Amino acid sequence: MKVSQKGLYALQAMMMLARHYSQGAIRIRDIAYEENLPEKFLELILLELKNARIVESVRGAKGGYQLRRAPSEIYLSEIIRLIDGPLAPFGDAASLRELIDRDLPHRALYQVFLEVRDAAARILESTSLHDIANASETSIGKGKSRRKKKEPQVLPMVVHGGKGSQNA
Repeated sequence: MKVSQKGLYALQAMMMLARHYSQGAIRIRDIAYEENLPEKFLELILLELKNARIVESVRGAKGGYQLRRAPSEIYLSEIIRLIDGPLAPFGDAASLRELIDRDLPHRALYQVFLEVRDAAARILESTSLHDIANASETSIGKGKSRRKKKEPQVLPMVVHGGKGSQNA
């Protein structure tokens, strides 16, 4: 799965709107500035999100865009599917299942692709804007230290696996 630049901008804008959910509408200019996004491109993205009824626009001096639903009710999968289409690079689950049934010599390969697609879909369908907006605020400083703690656990396994495969 590959998220396009447009998809990334949409996710970044939605995260910003989630962080400021209780503050009401946010001007496009402010979203673009805070997230370092091109303002004209952001207008098109927000219009697409508005047409899909994920955000709404508010007119007037205090106007701008805001989420139509609580951040905890908007999942990453919904945004990515709207902007970038299916979650898998090889098409949707139905297409992969059809390949599994039709292309017997490559069935195992397509089954792996389906499992990867399903795993990615499960994660994206269970991760809300609330989850990532709050995580980025509370773990900005902690995220690096968490990664450092995890790396030693992963590296010995890779090194050990590499030695084991060389000795075998």
